[in-house]
Amino acid sequence: MAEVVDVLKAGKVIGDVVDSFTPVVELRVQYGSTTVSNGCEIKPLEAQNRPHLQVATEKPHRDNLYTLFMVDPDAPDPSKPVLKEWLHW
Repeated sequence: MAEVVDVLKAGKVIGDVVDSFTPVVELRVQYGSTTVSNGCEIKPLEAQNRPHLQVATEKPHRDNLYTLFMVDPDAPDPSKPVLKEWLHW
């Protein structure tokens, strides 16, 4: 999962949006048949509905709670990211 952190650092998500962290679960995000990963580009029409999420842990427990947030740190433009934090769903 180290590659996840590397991509987030390269995209300046770590540092601008969140502090550095060590991933402890695997998250799978799908819009219909499209699986989303860091750096993946999808069209707004594909993302208009809530995604299907799947969290994979070594020791699944029904009482575990997670928070998901979606941020586009350079929206609409890296020089003026006025829309980087937006309620999507």
